[in-house]
Amino acid sequence: MTTPYRDSAGLTLEDYPRPSVAVDTAVLTIADGRLSALLTLTNDAVRDASEEWRLPGSFLHEGETLAHAVLRSLRDKAGIAGLRPRQLHVFDAPDRDDRGWVLSVAHLDVVRSDRLAASDRTRLVPVDDLPDLRYDHSTIVAFAVDALRADYRRMPDPAGLLDPAFTMAELRRLHEIVLGERLLPDTFRRAMLPLVEATRELRREGRGRPAELYRLVAA
Repeated sequence: MTTPYRDSAGLTLEDYPRPSVAVDTAVLTIADGRLSALLTLTNDAVRDASEEWRLPGSFLHEGETLAHAVLRSLRDKAGIAGLRPRQLHVFDAPDRDDRGWVLSVAHLDVVRSDRLAASDRTRLVPVDDLPDLRYDHSTIVAFAVDALRADYRRMPDPAGLLDPAFTMAELRRLHEIVLGERLLPDTFRRAMLPLVEATRELRREGRGRPAELYRLVAA
């Protein structure tokens, strides 16, 4: 018979309290010209008829990896497949969940809104106009927004929200929406030109001169 592991205090793993582990995913997108988060109607609301919206998430099942739990929760709660969320942060305040001791391993994905299935159990809500969300989900969204904005301050459209070919004005407008601030056109253009490449094609927009098209430089 195998001798059970004991640590330096002489305790086995079973001697320590075990928190439940959950995964919650902040799926961010641009909807109606605003940076928005995907919320889902909870299963609790289906059972007791009290409407409550949260980030798509789930408890980790026995023998399941975090990555699998995230994809399962997106599929089952939001009807979404094919995303590639990245791990964002572990939210571990002991009192964050009134159901018990629950750690949330938060994830982030950023996608075009046309990749999100429409449903009466999902909605897109601007990140600066969220309702009250339980289990510090508002904090998770804020953390995700900060991470996304840090990416967009360094690189042109790192999430690939634009079409493959875009004008500099379209790129600047996207960055303004994500960052939540106005950007000076000339300053932005100078910062972005070393990071994109011209397609040698033009697009006519309105009555002005045709605008040059750019694409992201392949990594």
